[in-house]
Amino acid sequence: MIELLEHDHSPDAIRERLAAGPRASYLRDFVYGGIDGAVTTFAVVSGVVGARLAPAVILILGAANLVGDGFSMAASNYSGTRTEHEEMRALRAREERHIAGDPDGEREEVSQILAAKGFGGDELRNAVGVVTADRERWIRFMLSEEYGLPSQVRSPWIAAWSTFAAFAVCGLVPLLPFVFSFSAPFVTSLLMTLCVFFAIGSVKSLWTTVPWWRAGLETLSIGVIAAALAYAAGAVLKRVI
Repeated sequence: MIELLEHDHSPDAIRERLAAGPRASYLRDFVYGGIDGAVTTFAVVSGVVGARLAPAVILILGAANLVGDGFSMAASNYSGTRTEHEEMRALRAREERHIAGDPDGEREEVSQILAAKGFGGDELRNAVGVVTADRERWIRFMLSEEYGLPSQVRSPWIAAWSTFAAFAVCGLVPLLPFVFSFSAPFVTSLLMTLCVFFAIGSVKSLWTTVPWWRAGLETLSIGVIAAALAYAAGAVLKRVI
């Protein structure tokens, strides 16, 4: 499935793609939100069913989980991603000070970084000259090579909304059999939720080298473990209380 994302290597296509610059990926936000939404909501369903409480409790707690936990995850992702931006700005300011205050020292850093990559002699001197000839290119080089920062940082708002949307959509699935009063709602909820886990893993494989069925089964195993633990917890609490 990874072949679907291959790009053209013609000169014009390469030129156009490089001119557009790297694009941020929000795959992790979708996967993170989708898995957590399905896990936590089905955990509520399993726990309530295990404790043999009324179906209305499932809808109340499930809805509360969708809103409360979904917002919490989105807010946490927003804060974490915004911190990445703040870190990049702080390190950029540091490099600007160092280049202005000690350019020779910074050139030496560039030289040693390139030397570690196999450059040497006139080739190394020319490469250092090219990197340090443009101040912006120099700063970007140091941010990437010295600090390991990505050239493109995800938008905090898009990351947060991606997480919340995936959480809400996937988290709603375990509740649907109870909303529409299906026969054997818990079994139906279980099967639908397991399908969601497998689907998330399968779609994720589009951006990885893992086969779709293996990625689906790996994510599915997470859901099975979470469901079993939640159901067991509800059953134990029912006996204790």
